[in-house]
Amino acid sequence: MSKRVLLEICVASVDDAIAAVEGGADRLEVNSALCLGGLTPSSGLVAEIRRRVAVPLIAMVRPRPGGFCYSSSDFDVMIRDAKLLIDAGAAGLAFGILKSNGDIDESRSNRLREVCGDRPAVFHRAFDVTPAPVAALTQLIDLGFERVMTSGQEPTAIAGSALIAELMAHSGKRIEILPAGGIRPNDVAELLSRTGCDQVHASMRSAQRDASVAARPQICFRSTNSLSEDVFEQTDRLLVSELRAALQHRG
Repeated sequence: MSKRVLLEICVASVDDAIAAVEGGADRLEVNSALCLGGLTPSSGLVAEIRRRVAVPLIAMVRPRPGGFCYSSSDFDVMIRDAKLLIDAGAAGLAFGILKSNGDIDESRSNRLREVCGDRPAVFHRAFDVTPAPVAALTQLIDLGFERVMTSGQEPTAIAGSALIAELMAHSGKRIEILPAGGIRPNDVAELLSRTGCDQVHASMRSAQRDASVAARPQICFRSTNSLSEDVFEQTDRLLVSELRAALQHRG
């Protein structure tokens, strides 16, 4: 019998978290603003999800969208948020801090990792824009990170599977490699076969509608009007279940 593959689902609400766990998620990454790639969630959200579900929660620490080289005030906020998220019940933290040239900022990364204490520190997909990924992986191992999330520096994990496999070989089990990026039920078995990974991260969401804005459809509160104001995305329990089933029946 094949070893169970750990399934991590990214969520942005209590309803998302419940749907993900009901669908078969083993671990959650808690964010706000998933449409922006995921930002720091409120400590209240983490605390309420912790109250409702039993699986481990990894909380995102990312103060803004658009790159990963932060100002001193951004970093001060990250430290403060990290402490609050752990106090709220996060089992670990996901973050990524780079220098302006794309290299890992070892000093700041280490300071934030220290806030984790004995909890997992996860370097998120900021890794995917580093110019020398194998060297960056060695840095993260030396810094004591437990896990790195990556699409193999491609738009999707399946497209980046060759690099993910190389990272797995280089890691020597000194750090976990968590494939992420466009993972779907129809390609997850191939991804695992190519990489040898034993865990995956996915966002299994579908569009929902909120009719409360229907009286004034011309009003838009977003910075762009690419989506109708009555549309939002939510974790889809059935999609999570499909991915869980694909993991169980791979091969």
